[in-house]
Amino acid sequence: MRILFMGTPDFAAAALRSIAEAGFETVGAVTQPDKPRGRGMTMLPPPVKVTAERLGIPVYQPERLKEGQLMPCLEQLRPDVIVVAAYGKILPEYILSYPRLGCINIHASLLPRWRGAAPIQRCIMAGDRMSGVTTMQMDAGLDTGDMLKTAQTPVTPEDNFETLHDRLAALGAQLIVSTLHAAESGTLRPVPQPSEGVTYAEKIGRGDTALDLSAPAEVLVDIIRGLSPIPLGRVVCRGKLLKLVSAQLSQHTGAGAAVGEVISLDGGAVHVRTGDGAIAITELVPEGKKRMRAQDFINGRGIAVGDVLSKVGE
Repeated sequence: MRILFMGTPDFAAAALRSIAEAGFETVGAVTQPDKPRGRGMTMLPPPVKVTAERLGIPVYQPERLKEGQLMPCLEQLRPDVIVVAAYGKILPEYILSYPRLGCINIHASLLPRWRGAAPIQRCIMAGDRMSGVTTMQMDAGLDTGDMLKTAQTPVTPEDNFETLHDRLAALGAQLIVSTLHAAESGTLRPVPQPSEGVTYAEKIGRGDTALDLSAPAEVLVDIIRGLSPIPLGRVVCRGKLLKLVSAQLSQHTGAGAAVGEVISLDGGAVHVRTGDGAIAITELVPEGKKRMRAQDFINGRGIAVGDVLSKVGE
């Protein structure tokens, strides 16, 4: 079974390694073009390219997929199946219909919940207590194809985007191997997605990172976890931007304080009044500075009881 892999970030690179280590014939890896990153705008390759080159797998980086740009690659490689994991672009029909076993997607959610671009972040931000990975037979819709296999993992109160991402990447890498073995043996049993429980995970935008401290404390903690360590939730403190890396529910009620008011600095945390209680910020990034513990920010007199944190743009 000849496999063509399509993916871009670390989540996809983990799956590519797993497929290769399982002994499948991986005839090529299609990924996004190199992009400039960092202050020096150095051109850096996507993780899938780095992984593929280490494994000796040919790499293809088309600028576009429309108008048949990938067809010469398909005709040269003749894949029996295409595995897709966070490639970053919608696949045109000519790609979806080319391999005899179709295109199999590794999606980081328990479909039909959190179809779309940012399932891991949205899962945590919504306060979900269970997540997982679904392998799916791709069709022309947005993550609407028949489900092939699933694997679950609890979302703990300690999880943030990074920790859940890494766990789901490992799950996805295992699940795609078992899915491919089943496809090879003809034992896959596709199951249509239920019409109930559909939600969409829209791409995270700047509006999502502007924290509204009038929200309930538990909601704010979940949003901060889902946005950490990147791109991070943002507030304004003393006229400067403050990014929040981690927070937890505070034992203080903040009764009588204004929303956003710093009510305590107990335990090396910044306790802030919210819509229904308070959160304790434990790690943050002050404007123009590096990530630090809240205790260090307090010691540097960057904040004091009575200061008010406000929403960006207000």
